[in-house]
Amino acid sequence: MSHRVFVIAEAGVNHNGQFDIALTLVDKAMEAGADAIKFQTFNAEELVTKQAKKADYQKTNSDSGESQFQMLKKLELSVGEQKKIFEHCSSKGIQFLSTPFDNKSLRFLSEELGLETLKIPSGELVNGPFLLDFARTNKNIILSTGMSSLEDIEIALGVIAFGLMGKENPTIEAFKESFESNDGKELLNKKISLLHCTSEYPAPKKNINLKSMLTIKEKFSLRTGYSDHSEGNVVAISAAALGAEIIEKHFTLDKSFEGPDHKASLDPIELKEMISSIREVEKVLGDGVKKPTETELKNRLTSYKSIIASKDIALGEEFTQENLSFKRPGTGISPMEYWSFLGKKSKKNYKAEDLIK
Repeated sequence: MSHRVFVIAEAGVNHNGQFDIALTLVDKAMEAGADAIKFQTFNAEELVTKQAKKADYQKTNSDSGESQFQMLKKLELSVGEQKKIFEHCSSKGIQFLSTPFDNKSLRFLSEELGLETLKIPSGELVNGPFLLDFARTNKNIILSTGMSSLEDIEIALGVIAFGLMGKENPTIEAFKESFESNDGKELLNKKISLLHCTSEYPAPKKNINLKSMLTIKEKFSLRTGYSDHSEGNVVAISAAALGAEIIEKHFTLDKSFEGPDHKASLDPIELKEMISSIREVEKVLGDGVKKPTETELKNRLTSYKSIIASKDIALGEEFTQENLSFKRPGTGISPMEYWSFLGKKSKKNYKAEDLIK
């Protein structure tokens, strides 16, 4: 059996701060076949200064005259709304996920909603104190790794391992020791998944570097996947073909909506097509064991060759290169046995094209 890719439909802030749109996004993600839908939980006051400027992609895809704080404030969902969205997900049979961007939001998701899995965005990968707070929830963690190096990831995992182990007195050296310890590795393997990511919106294909996902897998031996910010679905499907265990993809009800992430998102039809393609990829990946299928075993009888008499051979006549040859079907003796017959004497009469027995 091939592994099943866990597909996260990333709603993010594509609800534009509107509760009814958020509920519709849940419905569309479920209809598309996603395993989970992910939102973002934040308090703009806790996340960004009033003076912070927008990222270039945010300026392009939303009102360029407003600050990042003003933009994010409009995209907040209240605690009550998120509880209702969580309940709606439960009723629809799709897992609710969200990325917290501050400690208050982290506590809300882990304690009030009781989520078993939390998502850490790429921008928080170097936020050591916040990583430690995540780890101390003892929840499963999906960590995106956009903008980071292998060294950055290792340090982050050290912080998380330290927290999962319940250690006190955090130091860089203690993080390193935790990462390298057997207990730390065991807890990371149990709790942590890593997502390769290119933090551009949309991410140009030339900057995806999808093989980095394999490098991350080889380096850390953890569940690995891909968080896709590129346009279209070819990269996500390619990630599935490379063995991604988790794929996260932004989607929206309408790419023409004003907002920072709509342009790099799929619409509901495209999301469904992407998930359908990923499920097809799963089928063809198989279990990796190289062996003939039942159908192939039948086909070997017609496609393989057997040792035959290339001319009449009399009883007692010696087998030679001149009187032996190879033709279909493969119901006789394999040509691999050819050399063991040379020089031996025939135990019966053969007519030309008879299978040697």
